[in-house]
Amino acid sequence: MSGARSPRVRTILRYALTAVVLVAVGWLFWLALAQNWEQVQQADLRPNLLMVVAVVVFAAAVPVSGLLWGVIVTDLAPDARVTARDAVEVHSASWLLKYIPGQVGSLVNKVVWGGRRGISRMVILISFIYENVFLQIVSIVPSLVIIALSVGVGVLAGNVATAIVVGVALVPLIAVLDRRIFRRLLDLATRRLTKQPLPVEYFLPTRRTAALLAGFTVPRIINGVGIVLVAASITAVPATDWLLIGAAYALAGALGILAFFVPSGLGVREAVLFACLVAAGYSAADAVLISLLARLLSTIADAVLALLYTLLRILPRKEPTA
Repeated sequence: MSGARSPRVRTILRYALTAVVLVAVGWLFWLALAQNWEQVQQADLRPNLLMVVAVVVFAAAVPVSGLLWGVIVTDLAPDARVTARDAVEVHSASWLLKYIPGQVGSLVNKVVWGGRRGISRMVILISFIYENVFLQIVSIVPSLVIIALSVGVGVLAGNVATAIVVGVALVPLIAVLDRRIFRRLLDLATRRLTKQPLPVEYFLPTRRTAALLAGFTVPRIINGVGIVLVAASITAVPATDWLLIGAAYALAGALGILAFFVPSGLGVREAVLFACLVAAGYSAADAVLISLLARLLSTIADAVLALLYTLLRILPRKEPTA
């Protein structure tokens, strides 16, 4: 009986711990907002050209990620016919479903699409894991190096929960990069369902993994440009801070994803970005404004993305030539 309860107890403890971390992070962020509310009210947040461009840039990062995901699928299933339009359309829909906690909606959308194309559910699942692992690694590892070199490790030392999440997350993420380890881990998890070992063709070789990992830096760079534009629309941002702000936003986004129980990392991303900006020397009022405006403009970018998805769905498709 105790053995049967053990997984349930562990699950309860895990969710309880993450909930405590979320509440603490959210409370600290909103406390900072309350303390600087007068300065926030005095800020001129009228729409300007930089904000408009930031929306377009944020929206552009998603189709790029979609194209890279499509490459992963075709690498794992060479017989699958996945066009650039298919990849962008399916990935955009999955991105818009991110507001369902745990990314369940995102994965289910891709699995359903793959089923219609005759693509194995396991291939879609593995492509989904690769996609998220690549994005997390290129968001966390370079960002930590940049932040540490720019403002020191104090920003993490002062946010113990953030440091713990980063440390715990990197171990399994990096393990997935090794084809043999990833196959062994996933094989253990799926053996009861598949009743047979997973084919080695379902996993990327090292060189291909490295190439795709490098490719996934592109959407993060695009997002970095977006957040710099957001910051510049509020306050003066010297060129020497561009890399740091981009890294802070990437790290904040990664930790928001790791908080899988929160729709779109709501609150987590803002808190991490706020802490990094303050550590970089920005006033608490400016850091709050940049964090909140980034959330607002990225949400508007999702609306632009929804429009793109709608256009892709209704525009006629070219019939395949014989």
